[in-house]
Amino acid sequence: MAKRKRRTKAEILAAESQGLGDTVEKVLEVTGIAKVAKWLLGEDCNCDARKAKLNELFPYRQPKCLEQPEYDWLKEWFDKNTNVVKPSEQKTIMNIHSRVFGVRNEPTSCAPCLLHRIEQLKTVFNTYEDANTEAK
Repeated sequence: MAKRKRRTKAEILAAESQGLGDTVEKVLEVTGIAKVAKWLLGEDCNCDARKAKLNELFPYRQPKCLEQPEYDWLKEWFDKNTNVVKPSEQKTIMNIHSRVFGVRNEPTSCAPCLLHRIEQLKTVFNTYEDANTEAK
C-alpha cells in the first residue's frame, strides 16, 4: 500500500470547500483528530460517507447564472449610476438576488442591507462584463 503524501496545514486550509463536510474534514485534519479516529477506527472510519452526506445536506451555495432579461435589466440599471432605488426597482433587485443566490428576500427599508445585496449582484454582473471584455 502506497503512503499518502502528508498535506501541510496551509494546503489543507487552502483547498476549496464544497460544503460543511469539507470544512469539518479540514478541522479534523488540522487539529489531528482525524489521525486519532483512523487509529481507533481503522482506515475505513466512514469519514468519506459522513463528509459526502454533510456536503449534500449543507452545501455552500454558489450563485446561479444570470438569465438574459436579468442581465439586461441590471446592465441598464447599473449604467444609470444612481444612488436612488425606486420601490419597483428594489422589488426587481430583490427578485433577481433571491433567484441567483437561492435565498428569500423581502423588500427592506434597511439601506445597508439593500446595498449589500446590490453589491453582491454587482459582483456577479461584473463577472459577465469581464468575460465579455476578455472575449473581444
